[in-house]
Amino acid sequence: MSRRSVIAGAATSGSLLMAGSGAEAQPAKPAELKIGITTFLSGPASVFGVPAKQAAEMLTDQINAAGGIGGVPIRPIFVDEGPGTEHLVGEFRRLVQSEGVHVVFASISSGSCLACTPLSDELRKTTVLWDCGTQRIFEEGNHPYAFRTQGYGTPEVLAPLLYLLKHKPDFRSIAVINQDYAWGRDSWELWKTAMDAMKPGVRVVAELFPRFNSTDFSTEITRLLALRPDVILSTSWGGELVTLVRQASERRLMERSLMVLPVAEASMPSLGRNMPAGHIIGSRGDHWINHPRPRDKASLDRFTAAYQARFNQPSIYPCHHMAQALSALQAAYNKAIAAKGGAWPNDQELAAAFRGLTFDTPTATITIREDGQGLEDQIVGLSSFNPAYPYAVPEKMMLYPAAGISAPVGQKSVDWLKTLRAGMENTAGSAI
Repeated sequence: MSRRSVIAGAATSGSLLMAGSGAEAQPAKPAELKIGITTFLSGPASVFGVPAKQAAEMLTDQINAAGGIGGVPIRPIFVDEGPGTEHLVGEFRRLVQSEGVHVVFASISSGSCLACTPLSDELRKTTVLWDCGTQRIFEEGNHPYAFRTQGYGTPEVLAPLLYLLKHKPDFRSIAVINQDYAWGRDSWELWKTAMDAMKPGVRVVAELFPRFNSTDFSTEITRLLALRPDVILSTSWGGELVTLVRQASERRLMERSLMVLPVAEASMPSLGRNMPAGHIIGSRGDHWINHPRPRDKASLDRFTAAYQARFNQPSIYPCHHMAQALSALQAAYNKAIAAKGGAWPNDQELAAAFRGLTFDTPTATITIREDGQGLEDQIVGLSSFNPAYPYAVPEKMMLYPAAGISAPVGQKSVDWLKTLRAGMENTAGSAI
């Protein structure tokens, strides 16, 4: 059975469970605001999940010290995504029906989000999709209680492609080496669709999908050395990306081909000086630690410094996505409480407050569209070394406003990407 079938089956089984409701007509102000947070606490994706959990703990401590949300302290309840989608569906139900959470934050895995989002409909419980990137969530259905507080796969892939087209427009051949699961396959489909529309005729010399959790890429690197593509795309992440870059650098592959790494930011601290300069890197957003023009530099510096001091490691993009989810939650509750003249909102009223919500982050402002999708700007640049950091950070950065690189409401990403034309790379972004 394919991974897509497993994911679809899990989502369907969730939607067939008996209907329930977490809503109250006139709820009393609670003694504490319970937030169920699903994240990877075990397995390979814990390199994202544990930093996100740490960020949630730090930020809820700060929010509670400042009086909570609407005067109510937050209590996060964490659930591990590691055991798999079927387990997570049961845990989502337990959080709502047994723990009595007021909101669920779900999840890192796109498969997790595809399985849990139908439960938000069934249980009528506000669900914040705080990190998963699949475009399918809001393009394949209407979910009145689900909202994403960051960007998603389409702009996260399109922005690095636009950067490539602007800075190396003469490339003629490309290879892809992605993890063999939904994200690896889907992100390549998004990239190739857009590339074929804006620069038809690029020769794809290899489509390599090593098994998930691979630790040896010698066979793939040998093949790429022989093929000598102008560009190598990899949307891989975590330990696999670190291993791939180290092995490719050791064998001088990265001297022969330009690598494009759309989700590389989280791996830069682990790679340190092993990441060669001059390759295209992205961060699933605009929250680079060396952002040259953040909306609120003091706020960004406080966040990154506090995280470094408490956990002795730099904040990576899952930390920022968790911060965005909590900022959106604060803004939504403030909006809903104000709309009720100071009374505590029920589930429907809280969900209504998310739709069309605009909230600030340290680097920019994010708006949640009418379909529930958040619009997050993207920064892309070339890997470089700065004396201020012991690992690679971007230079020659371009900022791509989210609205211009996201599929419009009601359109599927692949269909929209087919309508793009050459020259978009000159108008979609600006140097910062």
